[in-house]
Amino acid sequence: MKVIKGFKEARRILLKKRGLNLNDISDEMKVNIQKLFGEPLSPIQVVEYILDEVRSHGDDALIALTRKLDGGNLSKIEVDPVDISNATKKISPELLTALESAADRIRTFHESSRVNSWIDFNKGLGTLVTPMKRIGAYIPGGTALYPSTILMTAIPAKVAGVDEVIICTPSMGADIPHPAVLAAAEIAGVNRVFQIGGAQAIAAMAYGTKSIPAVDMICGPGNIFVTLAKKLVFGEVGIDGLYGPTETVIIADHGANPTLCATDLLAQSEHDILAQSILITTSKTIADNVEREIQTRLQRLDRSEIASSSIENHGCIIIIDNLDEAIDLANQFAPEHLSLMTRDPWAILGKIKNSGAIFLGEFSHEVLGDYVAGPSHVMPTGGTAKFSSGLGVHSFIKISPIIALSDSNARELSRIAALIARSEGLTAHAEAAEIREELI
Repeated sequence: MKVIKGFKEARRILLKKRGLNLNDISDEMKVNIQKLFGEPLSPIQVVEYILDEVRSHGDDALIALTRKLDGGNLSKIEVDPVDISNATKKISPELLTALESAADRIRTFHESSRVNSWIDFNKGLGTLVTPMKRIGAYIPGGTALYPSTILMTAIPAKVAGVDEVIICTPSMGADIPHPAVLAAAEIAGVNRVFQIGGAQAIAAMAYGTKSIPAVDMICGPGNIFVTLAKKLVFGEVGIDGLYGPTETVIIADHGANPTLCATDLLAQSEHDILAQSILITTSKTIADNVEREIQTRLQRLDRSEIASSSIENHGCIIIIDNLDEAIDLANQFAPEHLSLMTRDPWAILGKIKNSGAIFLGEFSHEVLGDYVAGPSHVMPTGGTAKFSSGLGVHSFIKISPIIALSDSNARELSRIAALIARSEGLTAHAEAAEIREELI
């Protein structure tokens, strides 16, 4: 694992290629694209081709693209509602209880985060909060199952008041998606499930096909092709954000537990070979002990090859002089997840300006955020936490200002508006205001 010493060097390395980097692909992926499409297309060219195929040919394109890209033969695009309702009987009672318990906490958190309409009759101002009618959630399914992502996307949408929530998720070569995935859909109140993955799923939800209805907004994480598809359809449909590989930063002082730091870094690294697991510490002793723990624990993981690649190529341990430097570095990096493993995390919480989610103390760890703490685990990555928030009820509502002025307020404000309009040379604006002064 790379060890970096000093604030300036750490800043240079961490921010050098910071961003989503949606055109960076491996040589292996380039070979696969050449094999599938017969020419060396860029990722965005691949996605443009897929979007055009689905827009032009609908379900036929979905079936053909699934066969071409995933090697699957779809007998049907939509999962039978009976299969969804029966899924809870096909998983272990322990897993069912865990999913239901997680759903309860997620629902409670988002119910507390609701935004309400309001009106001030004296000032004649207010806002009308309206939920979207139909949203689509993309649930990845390439190298792992993600029933948790269904809970983390569908539940906040339902709490926000969305009428219909659909999901698209690949079935990974099976006849239908895994029972754990379908059970999560049942628990979360998902209305319809479609066994389509990749950029073609994004296209289907954006444009609509005979089987899959067009939605108002698409949410959820995915690979580079899914993310590019979301970027390209934005404007025709809303999106929650663009997400790159997952990332976590741990700030640890001399009193941190190195074993807990190491396990949290490894938990993040097993997601993806591109995942970033970063420790920023004021203690060389902690740095050495964490590195030793990581190497000891790495090989026992089921996904050790993925975790090892992530740790080796994208993980790092940073040793700096003090916590103020650590906070400054974290704010500039703007991580998806930030864990404060310090003696008094509350003392530095107010200094954190840019982070998707913040975890205070050794036992409020990031894995709880992935599954059961309550907030959605769909969080901004690639530094986008500087200007965006994690998925929540706010993602699924529209806020329309209400203007309902009394005659006296309207007369006063019309006079002001007319003066500003004439200064801008907009005579019609000014006259529309001034005529009301005369009529009131």
